[in-house]
Amino acid sequence: MNLDFTEKYILENDFVLLRPLEHYDFDHLLEYSKNEPEIWEYNSGGANGKENLEKYIKKRSDSKRKSKEYPFIVFDKIANKYVGSTRFYAVFLENKTIEIGYTWYGQQYQGTGINKNCKFLLLEFAFDKLQMERVAFAANNKNNRSLNAMKSIGCVVEGVLRNCNTDAKGERIDVARLSILKTEWNESVKVNLKKQLEKFASS
Repeated sequence: MNLDFTEKYILENDFVLLRPLEHYDFDHLLEYSKNEPEIWEYNSGGANGKENLEKYIKKRSDSKRKSKEYPFIVFDKIANKYVGSTRFYAVFLENKTIEIGYTWYGQQYQGTGINKNCKFLLLEFAFDKLQMERVAFAANNKNNRSLNAMKSIGCVVEGVLRNCNTDAKGERIDVARLSILKTEWNESVKVNLKKQLEKFASS
């Protein structure tokens, strides 16, 4: 199965639903852009403020149309509320590699199990449906919260790219690179992540 950028993929379980990010999602996400500047501290392509959110959604739409990115909006089924966004990018179908990232959630929904549920659905889709061999991740090397979240789902740290990007303030940063291989997904990551989700469900 190839990733079809014109297809409206719906990824969901009992707790979250991911669907394609659309222009009308501006109203669903505006509260986070206006009221939670901390979300965008490490995000160079962030959506802090109304104007930046408009640019953010337009850019995501343009990238999807050019088959460069596939952005999702995240819906929390328990809270009955849209709570953030994530995306596939750096898609290289011939090499069977893809990246997951630019993920953010409203502060109230961080550490609630939303991220792990989303990552499970995205990884399952990438490995089991798209038949990818490698799924990669990246984060500002100072963003310990994000790095620890990636490690907790089974990502392996590959190294740090020095001075290779900018943060939200335009300052140069080092970027940590991580990944999960298909063999790792099949042998341990999938099962371990399922167990973590079961703990959240029972708590």
